[in-house]
Amino acid sequence: MLFPFPVAVCDVGGTNCRISVQDGPAEPLRPLTHLLVGDYPGLGEAIAASTERRGIRLGSVIACGAGPVEGRRLKLTNAPWVLDGAEIAHRLGLGNGLLLNDFEAQALSLPALKPGWLRSIGPDIPSDGDTRVILGPGTGLGVAALIEAGGRFVPLSSEGGHMGFGPEAEEDYPVWPLLEKVGGRVTGESVLAGAGLVRLHRARLAAAGAPSAPGVTAAEITGTALEAPDGPEADTVRHYWRLVARFAGDVAITLKATGGVTLAGGILPRIVDLLDEDAFRAAFERKAPVADLARRIPTRLIVQADSVLGGMAALATEPDRYALDYAARGWKGERA
Repeated sequence: MLFPFPVAVCDVGGTNCRISVQDGPAEPLRPLTHLLVGDYPGLGEAIAASTERRGIRLGSVIACGAGPVEGRRLKLTNAPWVLDGAEIAHRLGLGNGLLLNDFEAQALSLPALKPGWLRSIGPDIPSDGDTRVILGPGTGLGVAALIEAGGRFVPLSSEGGHMGFGPEAEEDYPVWPLLEKVGGRVTGESVLAGAGLVRLHRARLAAAGAPSAPGVTAAEITGTALEAPDGPEADTVRHYWRLVARFAGDVAITLKATGGVTLAGGILPRIVDLLDEDAFRAAFERKAPVADLARRIPTRLIVQADSVLGGMAALATEPDRYALDYAARGWKGERA
């Protein structure tokens, strides 16, 4: 499949939509706009508003969204947008386009990540396998993997954030009965996504017999935690980091991801000053009877904003490097 240039690459979450444009295969990626999903009825309208006033006539669009892809459509899990490839192609007069799950796109971006975009967590462990995992919290909790086969990269998307998530460490047991359930369940996403940080903090306060802090937001918790590292908000954020580590370790041993685990998402880079790397690795590696496997898996954090857009631009430039079912998933517009 060929993607005619200029190509717009779009990262659509439950709250934010980021759009950049690449004018040609050897051209740098140009940030175009960062807008709120709630301000537009759909992705086609958002792209049109961003490109038409600049006189940009797009050839292709590659977009990723926080939700499952079904053929050429994607319904955002935490927002009302439905991304319909055929409608977007018609609206913008495109040649070709492609929809990806947001963490499927994150997985595809792994080969394009630059060393300066990453921070190692814990010791510098060499990768010794082809299977890599990427996960991270934002409005939701995304999980995906990447394998290499026959010289091509194969993404494995998932809804792993919706797996059940129970207590394990001593600090968890007083808190878990007080956690607010979502859909009658406690899942990785219900605890580790942005709203999950609020649930965790309220449950910790309740377990300590403290006032419940009604109306507090995740941004307020993290802001106060960074300003007052000895306060209860900072204790919640440190607990949160250990839970992220435990969840990441569970996913890592499930897929035997000796190629490494990469953490992404909008929340973690903002709270990295409260990361205890030794505690993170201890929680990540506490995986008896396969702790030896966990200890062999490196962990790192993406600290570069919008790195996934660079990954989608790399796909547009060299689509044959990626094993995707373009025939079933790609959408051709009136210029194809």
